Amino acid sequence: MLAPSSKSTLQLILFIDDRIAASDLIGEVEQFLEDIPDCDCNLQVIKVSERPDLAEKYRVVMTPALVKTTPTPRQAIAGKNLISQLESCWAKWQSTSKIAANGDASADGSFACSAELIKLSDEIFSLNQDKASLEEKLRLKDRVIAMLAHDLRNPLTVVSLAIETIEANRQHLSSEKLGELLAHARQQTKIAEVMIRDILEAAKDLNGDFHVDLRQIDLAAICEDVLSDFSILSRLEAKEQKLHKDIPIDLPMAYADADRIKQVVNNLISNAIKYTPVGGKISVVALHRTSQKIQITISDNGPGIPEEMQQLIFEDNYRLERDDAKDGYGIGLALCQRIIRSHYGQIWVDSPIGTGQGGSSFHFTLPVY
Repeated sequence: MLAPSSKSTLQLILFIDDRIAASDLIGEVEQFLEDIPDCDCNLQVIKVSERPDLAEKYRVVMTPALVKTTPTPRQAIAGKNLISQLESCWAKWQSTSKIAANGDASADGSFACSAELIKLSDEIFSLNQDKASLEEKLRLKDRVIAMLAHDLRNPLTVVSLAIETIEANRQHLSSEKLGELLAHARQQTKIAEVMIRDILEAAKDLNGDFHVDLRQIDLAAICEDVLSDFSILSRLEAKEQKLHKDIPIDLPMAYADADRIKQVVNNLISNAIKYTPVGGKISVVALHRTSQKIQITISDNGPGIPEEMQQLIFEDNYRLERDDAKDGYGIGLALCQRIIRSHYGQIWVDSPIGTGQGGSSFHFTLPVY
């Protein structure tokens, strides 16, 4: 890049993109200017991807582009044949530069003003980037808090129910029943610890990436473990809901993180219970979908989800309008999606609203071990 001169009245900005050929063009333009006798000019090189604000300011519509900012009027050339265009217009540019230098005492001031404006524009752009980064961190903090509040509710409810049962019936509980309640409470406490660790770990990265401990796991056993949980059974009983299971005994082993998949199954079952009416039906079906994939489907006969919303419910903080007064699909499902994607699986929902069937079916896949 040519160094600015105190007598310069000609300022050029070369806008380039990320293509490899751009570096060659910079050299060609610099060489052209160096070959001009007594060339008093300043050349600045700007990458459009790094400074879109300057590209917009100088109305650059294609790259590469060379803009003469001073002396006025502003002029620009652009396209692949930039050097030949520069050769054609250089005499005119240089003559206007000399006229400005000899006849307009404000030329140097104009140059200085333009340079100062670019410097200020750089600082504003940098501050806007810092602002965007801070705003994203604040949004992430809100998502983490919301996830903790949402997903910790289930295990804390189990612990609370176990303690209340012991306190209310301590004189009549057998040692076997007491041990069972304490075991449930202890298990849910560990689940809460895992949830806190997982979400805080995910918060370290703005993309919400998860570290997973992949190993051979018995997916059928994990489903059975979740479905026999004290909290799940209590909530099913409270709403008089029927649970149908179709989990083949010959289901192959999966390659996944057992704790995280248990979190996904628990979340989907909890949502199904929440949105299924009293006396409704919930089903859990597992199948060996392909030689490489196992699919788990959790269905309910609740109100269903409109087709146009079926992708949005997996986004952070998204809730259906009907759920404004209560916990809705959103935070838990966003977390489920992150977990399943970290296993290179898929998660989606079918909800045949308008067919008379109603309800929703959530599916996710995991790799076979």
